[in-house]
Amino acid sequence: MRGGDMLVKGATMVLPSGSLVGDLRVVAGRIAEIAPAGGLSLARDPAGAAAESVIDGTGLHLLPGAIDPQVHFREPGQPEKEDIGSGSRAAAAGGVTAFLDMPNNVPAATNLAAIESKLVSSARTAVTHHGFFIGATPDNLADLQAAVGTPDEPRSLPGVCGVKVFMGSSTGDLLVDRQEHLERIFEGTGGIIAVHAEDETRLNACWPGFAERKDIAAHAEWRDSECALIATERAVALSEAHQHRLHVLHLTSALEADWLAANKGERVTVEASPQHLTFDETDVESAGTRLQMNPPIRYSEDRETLWRRLHDGTIDCIATDHAPHTLADKARGWPAASSGMPGVETALPLMLTHAAAGRCSIDEVVGWMCAGPAEVYGMVGKGRLEVAADADLVLVDMRARRTIQDSDVWSRVGWTPLTGRELTGWPMLTVVDGVPVHRRDATGSLRGEPLTAAGDSGRALAFKVV
Repeated sequence: MRGGDMLVKGATMVLPSGSLVGDLRVVAGRIAEIAPAGGLSLARDPAGAAAESVIDGTGLHLLPGAIDPQVHFREPGQPEKEDIGSGSRAAAAGGVTAFLDMPNNVPAATNLAAIESKLVSSARTAVTHHGFFIGATPDNLADLQAAVGTPDEPRSLPGVCGVKVFMGSSTGDLLVDRQEHLERIFEGTGGIIAVHAEDETRLNACWPGFAERKDIAAHAEWRDSECALIATERAVALSEAHQHRLHVLHLTSALEADWLAANKGERVTVEASPQHLTFDETDVESAGTRLQMNPPIRYSEDRETLWRRLHDGTIDCIATDHAPHTLADKARGWPAASSGMPGVETALPLMLTHAAAGRCSIDEVVGWMCAGPAEVYGMVGKGRLEVAADADLVLVDMRARRTIQDSDVWSRVGWTPLTGRELTGWPMLTVVDGVPVHRRDATGSLRGEPLTAAGDSGRALAFKVV
């Protein structure tokens, strides 16, 4: 579909070279011109009529659309929690213009036919760009190769971003923990392998010591830092042995972060989640199973180390691990409560709130949430405000502070772990390929309003061969 034509005037543009006030023009869904000093004139057709829409960005920051490289939209199988359409709407409301969705569905997406079904559904219901992981099992190597190719002949199919490996039990029935199966996958596939790094053997060995516990503090004690480090060391060793691209998902512990700072190597990339940069054990004690997730929210020293490793470049990008569960599922108490929490529509305002508080800069947030994911996965045309890039844009207001409540979210589960928190950096306008898809008013409903119909914006992401 043809993208839109647009002129954004007077915004503080966050460019790869730094932030400055100016104008940006979009033609046919791509960035056509950037004027750091402003002064771009309205384009007109031969009859003198305006040939593009004009957006007044005065007082706002213009960012590349955020990219969330780890979401769980629950399609197929659990539409009461989320489907691609509702998840994509939530993403757009949060300034996220592209997402990568995980395979732990019902049934799990472990073959190319399942991915193709998701792509068909996305074309019909999504409003943002989209890509999907294929899930690894102990015996689906041929299916993985059909999706991502082999080391000698890697494939890069539209909408297929890589292979997901659960090294420890987390959710659903995907688990690959035996060494011979992991060796086969790393040796036999192309592309990038993304791992949920928790060690299954340690989880099982430690469980009897926690089987009688009912308090939420037991979750982080059971799924401890050593459990994460063992799996991460193992995955990095496999990456090195087979010269395979590896992405370590949702880093949570100081132990892992410090080890990766010294050992990750050029083929390994790493992400962290906003919730692990925000919450600690005191929040878990207060909020209970609303903050239960795998790997768990840990301790204040872990959170502070993650921030240090973000700033020194050990951590390459930020992803939400958006994992919506109903409040009824979350209210069952530990350990029965479902692990995971929604976050795709609050991640950008949350990180910009950290920027406003001095934890980081707005430019750094853009690096971690826009350019970073695009570089890790080789996304074509994404993540930067530069001429010829796709016009995926978000205008955010760093001046207004708004308190979010459960009733403000678009996610189908209808709650947020940030309820009652004051955030800034709310997206005022989200644009996909030059087409406005969601907007807010500074004094109106915090939910804002959608601007496009399901399927009228967004497309399957294109990836470079890695």
